[in-house]
Amino acid sequence: MSKSTAVLAGFRDQPDDELKALLATTRDELFRLHLGQHTNQVTSSAQLLTKRRHIAQILTVLNGRKHGLEAQAAAKTAEAPAAEEAPAKKTKAKKAKS
Repeated sequence: MSKSTAVLAGFRDQPDDELKALLATTRDELFRLHLGQHTNQVTSSAQLLTKRRHIAQILTVLNGRKHGLEAQAAAKTAEAPAAEEAPAKKTKAKKAKS
């Protein structure tokens, strides 16, 4: 698994509220990097590219969820049993029809 794939998987695991907060933080960091570049304080311009990519990845995940193309990964907490119950209800309904 590449580094960018791991970062993207981390974004997919987070809920929408955390992603929106992370998006705001990342945009602020990008603004500060641009400001630092104009004042010759930024030594690595690769950080600008990395922040822009993170912003694009976060927006991609949020837009995918908004349009129903992508769902948040199931957490290993109390949400996991609820996800397992839903298919069981569907199978009971199919058995009743037969």
